[in-house]
Amino acid sequence: MNALALLGAVGIGLALGLTGSGGSILTLPVLVYLAGIPPREAVGLSLFIVGASALAGAWQRARAGEVYFKAAGMFALSGMAGAVLGAKLTPLVPPAALMLFFAALMVVLGIRMLVPRKSLLQPEPECHPARCLLAGAGVGILTGFLGVGGGFLLMPALVKFARLPIRVATGTSLAIIAANSASGFVSHLGEAPTPWLLAAVFSLIAVTGVLAGGKMASRVPERTLRLAFAGLVLCTAAFVIWRTFP
Repeated sequence: MNALALLGAVGIGLALGLTGSGGSILTLPVLVYLAGIPPREAVGLSLFIVGASALAGAWQRARAGEVYFKAAGMFALSGMAGAVLGAKLTPLVPPAALMLFFAALMVVLGIRMLVPRKSLLQPEPECHPARCLLAGAGVGILTGFLGVGGGFLLMPALVKFARLPIRVATGTSLAIIAANSASGFVSHLGEAPTPWLLAAVFSLIAVTGVLAGGKMASRVPERTLRLAFAGLVLCTAAFVIWRTFP
């Protein structure tokens, strides 16, 4: 394990703590390219690290009253079921088309987050069962289909369908990511050896980063968080397009 890999673990935690997403997209490249973990082992290890970090962040946000448990439960319940279906669809699509679909989705979401709201008043959180369960299932299907953590999809979905402010959406997203990651990690157990010592070290560093990110987020204006999140989404889309067409 080298210094760059440890720095990457800090970045994973900060991304999760500040935005409620991004950690899963960062984790796999950090493990494979910086820590030198074979991809087969890195998938399950990534879920363990992201799950532990998201759980710590969700606990921190819950103490601050920034987790809307009704939405978290509905999105997690239907999302885990949807991910099973989405995963079955992935082999039916060529890899390049799959990544371009992911990039296009990120561009749409990023632009939507950049557009100012028509009203300055934040509506009261409201997670209508049918609306939130369907949205959670849709996010789950896309998550399983794309093979990427659902944070980038969860945040806009929570803001739109559960009417959550950015900070509450961030905490709620962390709770859902923790549940989904735990389910995914358990499903990958036995596929490849789990380097538990490395998992513990990475998780400890990432948890420290997510707690620090959570404290930083409380001092950052909501508009700044929204713009930063949109920028991260659009940068990710650009990276995916670049990797698809080198």
